[in-house]
Amino acid sequence: MEFENDLGKPWRWEEEDGVTVTRTCAWSPPGCHPVACGLKLYVKDGKLIKVEGDENQPITQGRLCVRCMDMLEQVYHPNRIIHPMKRAYEDRGKDKWEQITMDEAYAIIKEKHDYYKTTYGVQSMITFTGTGRQGGGMGGSAACKVLGTPNNCYCQSGQSCYGPRTTSTIFLMGQAYPEIDYAGGMVDRYDDPRFEVPKYIMLWGKAPLESNGDGFFGHAIIDLMKRGAEIISIDPRVNWIATRAKYHLRLRPGTDCALAMAMCNIIISEDLYDHEFMENWTYGFAEFAERVKTMSAEKAAEICMLDVEDIYEVTRAFATSRPSSICWGLAVDMSWNSVQTGQAIMGIMALTGNIDVPGGQILAAADDGIGAKGKFGGKGWDTMDPELIEKYQIGRKEYPMSTRNYQTQMDMTLDTLLTGEPYKLRMGWIYSTNPIACDGEEPGKWREGLCNLEFVMVTDLFMTPTAMACGDLFLPLAMFPEQDAVVSNHYCGTPTITGVINKAYSVGECKSDFEYTFELGKMLRPEAWEGQDTLEDWINAYGLWTLPVDFEYMREHVYYRRKVGYYKYETGELRADGEPGFETFTHRLELFSLVLQNYGEDPLPYYREPPMSPVSTPDQFEKYPFVLTTGARSYAYFHSEQRMVPMLREIEPEPVVEINPKVAERLDIRDGDWVKLENDWGKCRQRARVTWSVDEKTVMAQHGWWKPEEDGEEPHLFGSLAYNPNNLIPNHHIGKTGYGANIKSALCSVTKLTPAEVEAWK
Repeated sequence: MEFENDLGKPWRWEEEDGVTVTRTCAWSPPGCHPVACGLKLYVKDGKLIKVEGDENQPITQGRLCVRCMDMLEQVYHPNRIIHPMKRAYEDRGKDKWEQITMDEAYAIIKEKHDYYKTTYGVQSMITFTGTGRQGGGMGGSAACKVLGTPNNCYCQSGQSCYGPRTTSTIFLMGQAYPEIDYAGGMVDRYDDPRFEVPKYIMLWGKAPLESNGDGFFGHAIIDLMKRGAEIISIDPRVNWIATRAKYHLRLRPGTDCALAMAMCNIIISEDLYDHEFMENWTYGFAEFAERVKTMSAEKAAEICMLDVEDIYEVTRAFATSRPSSICWGLAVDMSWNSVQTGQAIMGIMALTGNIDVPGGQILAAADDGIGAKGKFGGKGWDTMDPELIEKYQIGRKEYPMSTRNYQTQMDMTLDTLLTGEPYKLRMGWIYSTNPIACDGEEPGKWREGLCNLEFVMVTDLFMTPTAMACGDLFLPLAMFPEQDAVVSNHYCGTPTITGVINKAYSVGECKSDFEYTFELGKMLRPEAWEGQDTLEDWINAYGLWTLPVDFEYMREHVYYRRKVGYYKYETGELRADGEPGFETFTHRLELFSLVLQNYGEDPLPYYREPPMSPVSTPDQFEKYPFVLTTGARSYAYFHSEQRMVPMLREIEPEPVVEINPKVAERLDIRDGDWVKLENDWGKCRQRARVTWSVDEKTVMAQHGWWKPEEDGEEPHLFGSLAYNPNNLIPNHHIGKTGYGANIKSALCSVTKLTPAEVEAWK
């Protein structure tokens, strides 16, 4: 076999000193989205001894983030859980775990599953999923193919992560989240004659170096900057890349939709749009133009607290410089205008003629990802009774749009956990997530709700606040070097690389998300696994269903690069029937969304002021004079993971809130002081970081903090509730679609804490 890499090496080889080297790709942990970063794992005597970047991975090219480079500390951490454990129900909240065998654990799960299914129905069971690692996307499969329940919940209010933006893009063009073109699918990358360096890359609520450091845009952004691309940063906060941007619009948090609509209005009114694309490939241009006319640049400047001339200058620069691209992040999702903001941003992409062009926004082919031909990769949704889903899925009737992807409406799920209405949830599977410390707004309520479950099984690496509070059974999770699996470099429908995860060694009795789902599914619901007799069959069905290769091929070749083409709406590659156009009702990019209209939603974008803001609640703003934004990523951590890792804690040892120096001086706050953030919903404490990165009206607090070195038992739970800014963010402040929450735009006060107050808080 020929190997297309500089090493001339296969996927695994032996070195002279008895070291085995395995080429593989990363998923989380160490905590990242599915980026397929390439690594070489060095193993001696069954133990990992060194990690290096694989210079032959076409995207990452040997570059790694600090979390990958620090794998050894994580793999062999003394507190890592490597055997199954159980705990008596009455000992919840106490560190009274007992090690058991995997056979005993599986027997408990079967007994509980069969009991609840027979006694209360499958709807009495629910899975909870987070982000990162396979468990993030596999939770729906765990619900359907393993438990047989219609209930799978992502605990963040309004599903404010990917859901809003992928929904808006699927509805408008039949595609899930158009990716910026960074020549990822081309053998010669930036030297390919088809590729053009974008004139501008607009980073809208996106910090790609912190959030997606390797194969998921981070390095690509830097590569493109070196080749001449200019950056437009739209972000209330000044991050590293914003200091290198040609333009930076520091808008008021939560007002993104107003800005995007105004930019569309300028492009249309000044005749800067691509007439040919609008005429031939879009639907509803006239209606869209009338709608955005309601948001002048002057009005948007007032709403966003920007200089109107800056809005004009940035818009004109972007619209007259083709090709250019937009990379938009979670800040768009984390507002109750999230779907509408996505619509407006998509409008900018379309108006400027940057859809599926070299250096613009790349779209997936019809057989290449979400919204593709055929079934959803054996995920199990087709094994469910549609009537069961319609009758019992939580939020299905109230929010049909946000439950279309086989997720419950999470705000309503919390209500169900707390009240037992419309029926009681009894058995839960917390699938690689930590809602009390990370993604659950009003985390005290999530703690109460999860503890109302009669039986809870947890899959994870370390003991977490959530597991300590409500877990009854703990299944130890394998890290990526300890499993066979596959991973793409994007969650959504536009991955350019799929990589293999090749198992290099084992630790204890740890199993992967793939293994737990497969083994438990075959045991509990064998009828849902027809044709998937081995783990490899399951990997092929779930992870490789859109590709013409199987796991055996992937193992040998390590990477599979998808074909990249442009102008696919002209060639028929975007539609299942092979005809030109988009996979929508009209076969055009729908600026006027018929899907939204069919759901009873306004088919055109509109701006809604955040429910808590200086404008909508001026009395509250007087009492709580700062806009609180949270959810930002970190170089050291992925959400609530890695807080127990020494080297990473050296980088960021404490939870911090960023405060403007003028504000700090006024409030007598110095760098490192403990401060209290508070509003009518709750409070938390963090250390002040006095910095010009935020303006005088904004504070930025870190989420996901807990301290494994502190007391883990109730009520302390590793300090998770004390440090959590989610205490200040209510549930049910969501968009009409069920999507989006005001995670970036709450209000709060800031108060310096005395040493006595800090001590009393403990």
